[in-house]
Amino acid sequence: MEYFNVGKIVNTQGLQGEMRVLSVTDFADERFKKGNTLALFNDKDQFVMDVEIASHRKQKNFDIIKFKGMYHINDIEKYKGFSLKVAEENLTDLEDGEFYYHEIIGLDVYENDVLIGQIKEILQPGANDVWVVKRKGKKDLLLPYIPPVVLSVDIEGNRVEVELLEGLDDEN
Repeated sequence: MEYFNVGKIVNTQGLQGEMRVLSVTDFADERFKKGNTLALFNDKDQFVMDVEIASHRKQKNFDIIKFKGMYHINDIEKYKGFSLKVAEENLTDLEDGEFYYHEIIGLDVYENDVLIGQIKEILQPGANDVWVVKRKGKKDLLLPYIPPVVLSVDIEGNRVEVELLEGLDDEN
């Protein structure tokens, strides 16, 4: 079975078994919804166990979650640094124009049929996602995921068509 990363446990939160999770999913409210099951992977990326979400709330840049049956700091402290993943079978269908991070990362980015680089990471700084494009011999390019910049996304063709607006690429 294939799993996809949705967050990393970075610390505990209080004494009641809550954990601070650094989310790496566009769908945090859906992924961390009460009753959902996620897989816990250790720092060596080995499956540990499935866990059920007992509660979820947002606090600053973190998602604060609690697992069912683990209601004390002593129950969860050992999971610091572990990853939370969703099983492929638990992914929901997306609407047109929506993508999972794992579908976007690794795609080749082109402008006017010229290869610019490859998407290596997705950032969530605010109003829209920013795609980090790794380029050969240049520093990474930060592409905002907005209509005038990202023209088309072809998952099957492993290709993203973009138009670099003035000011986006400071190395030109």
